[in-house]
Amino acid sequence: MATYIALISFTDQGIRTIKDTVKRADMVREGAGKFGVKVKEMSWTQGQYDMVVTFEAQDEAAFTAFGLAVSSTGNVRSQTMRAFTRDEMAAILAKIP
Repeated sequence: MATYIALISFTDQGIRTIKDTVKRADMVREGAGKFGVKVKEMSWTQGQYDMVVTFEAQDEAAFTAFGLAVSSTGNVRSQTMRAFTRDEMAAILAKIP
């Protein structure tokens, strides 16, 4: 499973309906499995980003489809990064001559 970290910002629509953010997050968590994605951790934050979410996905296509579905609701924008564990990074580095 691949790990992804998403930095989430609320859109104008998302902030206008902020009282629903926990309910929306629960819906995202429940719907993720339909795409082969698992929500590992979800945190609301202060500062430049409104949330930080860690996901695991069976593959890049599954995560991309999931991300597009979530973004299409119009409540959030995200900046997503692929994350690697120590062991994954060690395996990547082992391929460097």
